Amino acid sequence: MEAKRPNHALSPMRCPARLEDVDLFSPGAPEHWYEAYDILHAQAPVHRIPGEGFEPGTDAFILSKHEDIARVVRDEERYPVVGSLLLKQVLANGEPPYDQPGVGAITASMANLRPNPKLWRAHRQELTDPWVGPGASRNEVMIKRVAHELIDRWIDRGEVEFVSEFAQPMPQMVMANILGWPLSDLKLLKHFGDGTVKPFVFGRKHNNLLNEEEIKAQQAVLEEFKQYTDELIDEKRRNPQEDMISFLTEVEYSPLERKLTNLEINGIVYAMVIGGLETTQYALAEQAQLLIERDGIWNVIQSDRAKMRAFIEEGMRLRSPTQGLSTRVTSQDEVFQGVMVAKGSYLHLRWAAANIDPDEWRCPQELRLDRKAGTRHLVFSQGPRVCPGAHLSRIEQLAAWNALCDRIDRFEYGDGNSFMHQPGIMLGTLELNLRFAALR
Repeated sequence: MEAKRPNHALSPMRCPARLEDVDLFSPGAPEHWYEAYDILHAQAPVHRIPGEGFEPGTDAFILSKHEDIARVVRDEERYPVVGSLLLKQVLANGEPPYDQPGVGAITASMANLRPNPKLWRAHRQELTDPWVGPGASRNEVMIKRVAHELIDRWIDRGEVEFVSEFAQPMPQMVMANILGWPLSDLKLLKHFGDGTVKPFVFGRKHNNLLNEEEIKAQQAVLEEFKQYTDELIDEKRRNPQEDMISFLTEVEYSPLERKLTNLEINGIVYAMVIGGLETTQYALAEQAQLLIERDGIWNVIQSDRAKMRAFIEEGMRLRSPTQGLSTRVTSQDEVFQGVMVAKGSYLHLRWAAANIDPDEWRCPQELRLDRKAGTRHLVFSQGPRVCPGAHLSRIEQLAAWNALCDRIDRFEYGDGNSFMHQPGIMLGTLELNLRFAALR
């Protein structure tokens, strides 16, 4: 078996040894994130990025402590969401949102359906929860079928490129089935999905900035996405099926006392695609590596499926799919860990660091299947803005590993792995060549 070797030598950035070396956002940073988190916890749990604040003359701050981030995400009034502040600016312009330059379908949809916290809750409860929230259990049979269909494609080979042949297509196929997206157009779904997350992969600095050329290229893809989805919505209006888009064409949204427009549905589909593909993909790829590297865990979950949920939660905690986001702003002067943070500062919430915070977790780098309150990690955030698709992702991961345990004796690393990650703020393993023996 090929051993997993440190990939630091392949990174354009050196591994940090001191606080001055810590850089979470430059090329090569993903290969050193977890070494950087140890330094931040020990020396700078509130780490200042000069001059990169939300308001002119302010700074950005990286928060890496669990208690600080949990405090921020639970209080939207004191720490407003950046998207909500930008939405207020759009609404204040007085023109229809979609007629304004740079305003896409998701922002226009938000302006109508969820411009404030009260409507945000209604939007979730009435429009998305029935499909990807608590109601996601309706999809379990389909999700299990998808997992086994994918395994069928390579089970007789004894080897698999796990990312492209399982971890990536599984959430794509699941989301396509939920939305009512034709599986024949799955490549288009990936193309549009890549367009929606482009800032989080290729964006620069803590707030994922694209240059003007990149923004134009992204907008072109998103316009294609909108046009395709509009045609799909029209088809569902004519011939409704048992899927989410058909449901959205027929449901009456109670706060507005009317049905949804195509543009509003388009924005919801956009939100499902941006949040429903990558998280599960990255989680599965990292969990596969943890199972190979942590002795005995595979045997335990294979023989005692009751431990599977604990493994999934620990796997996400240890290797958070989305490592961090600059999603909040301070509405007043604040103090975190003794550090003064001025009003108008950006807060970069580093979920992954909080999830291995030694003040929150005993032996934080250990994968413990008996860890108490294992779901208190911040992978999906917490509070009123918790990820709407968290239920769905957990169901997908559980179905994936149950199917794999049913049919695979054990994975080991194959040849040709660099163990490198994609750029951006998500922990995306580029490829993962595995060998295995199939169970009879």
